[in-house]
Amino acid sequence: MPHAGRTDLPEGPIVPNKPPAEIRQEPFTMPGGFEWSDLNVQDPEQRLELYNLLYNNYVEDDDALFRFDYSQDFLLWALTPPGYRDDFLVSVRSASNKKLVAFISAVPAHIKAYKKEIPVVEINFLCVHKKLRSKRLAPVLIKEITRRANMAGIFQAVYTAGTVLPVPVSSARYYHRSLNPKKLVKVGFSRIGHRMTMARMQKLYKLPTETMTPGLRVMEKKDVDGVHGLLLKYLDRFQLKIVFSKEEVVHWLLPRDKVINSYVVQSGEGNITDFVSFYHLPSSILNFNDTLHAAYAFYNVATSVPMEQLMKDALILAKQGGSDVFNALSLMENHEFLEELKFGTGDGTLQYYIYNWSCPDMPPKDVGIVLL
Repeated sequence: MPHAGRTDLPEGPIVPNKPPAEIRQEPFTMPGGFEWSDLNVQDPEQRLELYNLLYNNYVEDDDALFRFDYSQDFLLWALTPPGYRDDFLVSVRSASNKKLVAFISAVPAHIKAYKKEIPVVEINFLCVHKKLRSKRLAPVLIKEITRRANMAGIFQAVYTAGTVLPVPVSSARYYHRSLNPKKLVKVGFSRIGHRMTMARMQKLYKLPTETMTPGLRVMEKKDVDGVHGLLLKYLDRFQLKIVFSKEEVVHWLLPRDKVINSYVVQSGEGNITDFVSFYHLPSSILNFNDTLHAAYAFYNVATSVPMEQLMKDALILAKQGGSDVFNALSLMENHEFLEELKFGTGDGTLQYYIYNWSCPDMPPKDVGIVLL
């Protein structure tokens, strides 16, 4: 957990916003042999380059068994919300052969931290080619993305990391719910516990074949207004959240095949009463020629049924869609279903950061942001 004593911090920028004239106008200098480049993720060729860079060089677990495998469709979704800019998708290329060797992204959002609403960028996908880790490219990428955001009048950022840097505003833990125990044990994601057999494990994690909530259906374009209202009202309970526009609800929450699944519950009167969503982030299994299909809890609002029932339906739908495991963080009201639905505590914690912003720490149940 973050520092328990940091409860009386003033709220506001740590370094005051600078007028445009005081911001460095020129990009930071790259080490010799490298050059800056903006990435157009809408261009299939450049998107494939980014996919390959991340596939071969991005986040691995501590035991080097799994590496995230963001699909190209996922990258298009993650990097093109309303207001996105190519110059916030900062790339480094080799000056000689123009090969993409490093990347960092920033996408715009509005957040509310306690009582203050602030424009931010969400920072993600900081990745440097494995062979160039000694070149100190990462600090230059971070300085350059900060400069570009400042030039656009944005002086705060939100990001998450598995490591503890100065100073997290909150810390959440990952929980995992087995959907395909046989495969998870085979590839080393799970182990068969003491006094447990594979048959008993499969029985323990068996799910119904059909969902339980009446009126549960796939979200459609016509549901955007209902979902937007439901989500804003729900997120108002939390001390750190995104203030979603309707355009952002369209972008982030309408279903996309193998990227984001979203479902609504519609009452007899036609109102949207509940909402459940999860995104797909597979990992390549490095010791096997195989893929671990993981679903991640995204934004979920339960008003007409218990959260536990809604999330059990999400597990059933994720399993029907071929997911092997369902992951959730200890954020928002997730504690209401983790134990009951047989989620196991994961190894990883995720630290939440707000760059250049001072505010009191918060427990994960007060955090209402899920970053990809």
